[in-house]
Amino acid sequence: MGKISILGVNFDAISKTEAVECAMARIREGKKGYVVTPNSEIVYMARSDAQLKRLLNAAALVLPDGIGIVHAAKILKKPLTEKVAGIEFAADLVGELAKEGRSLFLFGAKPGIAEKAAQNLKKQHPGLIITGCRDGYFKNDAEAIHDINAAGHSDVILVCLGAPKQEVFMKAHLDELNGTLLCGLGGSLDVYAGAVERAPDFYVDHGLEWFYRLKKEPWRAKRMTALPKFLLTVMKSKVTGKEDK
Repeated sequence: MGKISILGVNFDAISKTEAVECAMARIREGKKGYVVTPNSEIVYMARSDAQLKRLLNAAALVLPDGIGIVHAAKILKKPLTEKVAGIEFAADLVGELAKEGRSLFLFGAKPGIAEKAAQNLKKQHPGLIITGCRDGYFKNDAEAIHDINAAGHSDVILVCLGAPKQEVFMKAHLDELNGTLLCGLGGSLDVYAGAVERAPDFYVDHGLEWFYRLKKEPWRAKRMTALPKFLLTVMKSKVTGKEDK
């Protein structure tokens, strides 16, 4: 499994199928770790946040979530195998967990969302064991850790707190949490719960998911300016031959 660096973030050049296989191998071995799925906004943020960059690069899997990352890799002539959207990786991973009768904890989102997501996932995957749910609103990390651990051991914990909060939480508490693999997945629980609709296949297949989200949530316009800034920075790094370390 090769690595490619984009502005100092080291992505795994890996397909979604290979990523799921790698994750399952760690789970079977009981090898603790965490998975991150940075998009262009997060990579751009990491340029000025050394802590964020370090914890991204310390992950067991760094998956290229977003068409911006794929375009950047092409610009740098470091092609990735494919885009690996976190929500799709997790969906396939949950399917594999269910086949083996393994366990999952859902952590994050607004109150009630994780429980609804759990119901939907159980319907889709009857063999899946849901150890518990916990919303993303807590006074301190110790409170959340206690609630997660009280459910017993979980093969996978989906940590959906939004970036970079979820990445900081996973890195800081990996050893304390009673789980094998932690996966940072942003707003995925809202989609699994049916509270948020994911972009139709046409937009996903053509790298226009960002455009669909912008139409649905125009307030995101300011945040999405990170994409052109990110690509311009990548092009500059190619011309100068200097990449963030």
